[in-house]
Amino acid sequence: MIVDLIFGIRCLGPIPADHGYLLYSAVSRAVPEIHRQDGYGIHPIRGRQLGGRTLQLTDRSRLAVRTSADHIAQFLPLAGKTLMLLDRRLQVGVPQVRPLVPAAALRSRLVTIKLKEAAEASGDTAAEIFVTSLRQQLDALGVSEEAQVHPGKRRTLRVKSKEVVGYEVVLECLTAEESISVQEHGLGGRRHMGCGIFVLCK
Repeated sequence: MIVDLIFGIRCLGPIPADHGYLLYSAVSRAVPEIHRQDGYGIHPIRGRQLGGRTLQLTDRSRLAVRTSADHIAQFLPLAGKTLMLLDRRLQVGVPQVRPLVPAAALRSRLVTIKLKEAAEASGDTAAEIFVTSLRQQLDALGVSEEAQVHPGKRRTLRVKSKEVVGYEVVLECLTAEESISVQEHGLGGRRHMGCGIFVLCK
């Protein structure tokens, strides 16, 4: 069973809006045993966008880890820890466990794919290659052709000195079973850094 482990967080100042790699690195330092493990994802932190590619936390901002219920205990040591995102101190609170909920429409802030053809293409061509790859992954998960794939904004993820390109994605017309499958497995790569994790559209 896959669940979301939700931690309350506090930070006195804004954090980088592009924080996927920074957050993964900070979590790995706090819980070293998960560094080379697979099977989990760290959600992007939600907040209010500010200028200068920064994000102001709100009362609804959370640190969320999507993981197997069997592995919850590995992440519990995050409670009470202070995570450093560059020069910002992120204080982590006590977690809650939330089951995944099926919905006909899901959204991921950023999905990335490792295709040379997409990296070398541009504009509409890159988006078409991207959607074709996503459709193949959806087929592998048993998602029917009736499910609709809508790529949105082109976004980037900074990993050290490299920028990885991807797109916001909305999926619609999913059955309950398909919705849970997509949430459990995700699409694309770099789930540890917040990519390809799907949540309910709001």
